[in-house]
Amino acid sequence: MAGHGQRLNVVPTVTTLGVVKARLAGASRGHALLKKKSDALTVQFRAILKRIVSAKEAMGDTLRAASLSLAEALYVAGAPLRHVVQQSVSGAARLRVRSQQDNIAGVKLPRFEHFLVSGAGASSSTSLAGLAGGGQQVAACRAAYARAVEALVELASLQTSFLTLDAAIKVTNRRVNALESVVVPKLENTITYIKGELDEQEREEFFRLKKIQAFKQRELEQQMEAARRYAEEKAAGEVALQRGVSVDAATDMLAINGGGDRDEDIISEFYDPIYILPTPTRPQVCMFSFAYVLCFL
Repeated sequence: MAGHGQRLNVVPTVTTLGVVKARLAGASRGHALLKKKSDALTVQFRAILKRIVSAKEAMGDTLRAASLSLAEALYVAGAPLRHVVQQSVSGAARLRVRSQQDNIAGVKLPRFEHFLVSGAGASSSTSLAGLAGGGQQVAACRAAYARAVEALVELASLQTSFLTLDAAIKVTNRRVNALESVVVPKLENTITYIKGELDEQEREEFFRLKKIQAFKQRELEQQMEAARRYAEEKAAGEVALQRGVSVDAATDMLAINGGGDRDEDIISEFYDPIYILPTPTRPQVCMFSFAYVLCFL
């Protein structure tokens, strides 16, 4: 196919996809209309061709009859009839031709029609020809040649329409072939290309969002881990100050007891009863705690 592998040089966006689809729909409608026009012109072309064949056959018979009638008139009226007719012809002709147009699927076809001019000054100047002899053969000859002119006008009209239709059909077929083999495949390839690029962009966007989500999740876990460690260190520091132990020991106590035991249990586990004063005063407790902390440093 002529348009295979070709596409338009466009930016792959959703807007461009809509524009190209609209162009493809228009090209498809135009192709269908041109195809119908070509079919209609072809039908008319074949009909005119048949009429031309019939008109040519009739033209041959008409001219044969007119020539025979002229020979009969010359034989009866004599040779001087020719000079009499030539000298008597003057003024405008009575048999005239006018042109009209027929519209077939948007194509204007010329059509010729013959008509006789009527009026006071339009009488035949050759009406007295053959008056001395052979008048009937002269009138028959005139009628035969009038029919020949009518057949000739009809044949000329058909021939002109035939040539006009032939040119119009060639142009229409070229347009149909161009749409079918070049324009429509190129637009279809362009739509396929844009859809593929949009799908690729969508996959890339999805992958990027997944990576961003994973990065944010790792940052959140790191922040939560840092917050947990900070809370553990803070709790260990508070326990160390409250129990008078080192921070490491307080951390171990929190790790062993889960940070949920009561103060009395921790004190009874790590403190010797001999160091516990029965009724200590506030200054004594402070000094004792400070001294105990210094022992572990």
